[in-house]
Amino acid sequence: MFHIVINGCNDVKVQGVKVSAAGESPNTDGIHVQSSSGVTILDSKIGTGDDCVSVGPGATNLWIENVACGPGHGISIGSLGKEQQEAGVQNVTVTSVTFTGTQNGVRIKSWGRTSGGFARNILFQHALMNNVDNPIIIDQNYCPDNGNCPGQASGVKISDVIYQDIHGTSATEVGVKLDCSSKNPCTGISLEDVKLIYKNQPAEASCTNADGSASGFVLPNSCLKT
Repeated sequence: MFHIVINGCNDVKVQGVKVSAAGESPNTDGIHVQSSSGVTILDSKIGTGDDCVSVGPGATNLWIENVACGPGHGISIGSLGKEQQEAGVQNVTVTSVTFTGTQNGVRIKSWGRTSGGFARNILFQHALMNNVDNPIIIDQNYCPDNGNCPGQASGVKISDVIYQDIHGTSATEVGVKLDCSSKNPCTGISLEDVKLIYKNQPAEASCTNADGSASGFVLPNSCLKT
């Protein structure tokens, strides 16, 4: 169902791609990357019924730049942790991206079950949100449609994630939602120069098991444990 899949590849460049699918079409991810290294995605416009770009286990050294997303579910790392033995995701940069009317902006998601997976050294920067439901979200209790949810603490370790120069409008009150694992709390989360507005008022932030720091102008006020 995915449009473009990059699996088991090294040094791939995707540029100037346009993907268009109905906003209600399930599992129509625009570009999916997994078990690959050195993938670059540039100058693309993606509108689907699922993630514009999804990043699966084993993706390393990934660069995503100048991508316009909408409709869709945003740019997502994950879902991770579906398998107990799973390769991690690391060294991912997402920069100069725009989200319009999407369910999520920049998202990391993992299943609530035992896993040796991880996501680390992630940079989300220079992102513009236009009426996005969840502009910044970490969801370690991911379970679509709430069907057959494992209901455990996620074993996926999320660390060293930077959100830098992210601004625009949230379609819901909570513009920053960091719902991390009780077993493996998120560490090294950094909010730098973030400004998210909901109905002309500052959006709210919600943090669970999330440690890190905030610097520069950050709105909503950071709820990270320092």
